[in-house]
Amino acid sequence: MSGWITVAGLGPGSDAMVTPEVAAALDQATDVIGYIPYVARVAARPGLTLHASDNRVELDRARHALSLAAQGGRVVIVSSGDPGVFAMASALFEALEAEGGDPDIRILPGITAMLAAAARAGAPLGHDFCAINLSDNLKPMALIEHRLRHAARGDFAMAFYNPRSASRPAGFARVLEVLHEECEPERLMIFARAVTTPDEALRVVTLEEATPDMADMRTVVLVGNRATRRVGRWVYTPRGAV
Repeated sequence: MSGWITVAGLGPGSDAMVTPEVAAALDQATDVIGYIPYVARVAARPGLTLHASDNRVELDRARHALSLAAQGGRVVIVSSGDPGVFAMASALFEALEAEGGDPDIRILPGITAMLAAAARAGAPLGHDFCAINLSDNLKPMALIEHRLRHAARGDFAMAFYNPRSASRPAGFARVLEVLHEECEPERLMIFARAVTTPDEALRVVTLEEATPDMADMRTVVLVGNRATRRVGRWVYTPRGAV
């Protein structure tokens, strides 16, 4: 039996947003590997081994998957959202580059948190946009600030992942300071927490009204561009440049 590795996105939280392609891969798997809360979303069954691990060990997980597949395992590495957006697909290829070989690999897309949040709000990412991971675990805060300033100056709408954690509460406060320096106070922001789950909460405010405590690690923050506006309860960005 030849082994394979599938890196799958489980979507933003609701089982209804797991694609049929991902569900089929999980049904065929002998092993599921991932961060503890993501593996917890996969139902146990006979013939399936769940390998849950803590955060910040992405390369260890990837190497483990390569090892299991070399032994004939049908391995699914799970990520939330899409596996290619700040998630495990990149880590797998980094491990593969270091270890070599040519295993059977598939990357299955998933619905990202930013797209699920945008759909709940309306169409705030309707024109050019970018995504920035605000965690400084893998890059310095100076680089985050540099990219943030240039995105704001380029008038991109923005999606922020991992905005504020207990270990770095000051980081998002600094992000808001930079936005105040580069954007008008009326700029619309969306704080989307735990989208598609029973804990979902959506808040639309202006930059002037935004405070650091509106965000945590379960929140995706969307920032409109200069043209982003409200229509009734919805927020949208026109498709044409202004």
